[in-house]
Amino acid sequence: MTFEPGARTAWHTHPLGQTLIVTAGVGLVQHWDGVVQEIRPGDIAWIPPGVKHWHGATETTGMSHIAISETLDGKSVEWMEHVTDEQYTR
Repeated sequence: MTFEPGARTAWHTHPLGQTLIVTAGVGLVQHWDGVVQEIRPGDIAWIPPGVKHWHGATETTGMSHIAISETLDGKSVEWMEHVTDEQYTR
């Protein structure tokens, strides 16, 4: 998946967790009530099952990653509210 500068997912969870493998650019990932973390090529981010989070590119640099998540009872993701600009830039 590729994100253009400033693009990000909505808040979401995965029933069995998610692994992100950054392949290009510079990205961001944040768990609910956590700090925004920068991720770069070669980084692997693990999001535990049921943890509300978002991920995407930085404001100025696009980012590509491989996202791995398994399905439980036919569902691999639960989408929630959009990430606000205030949440994205903190």
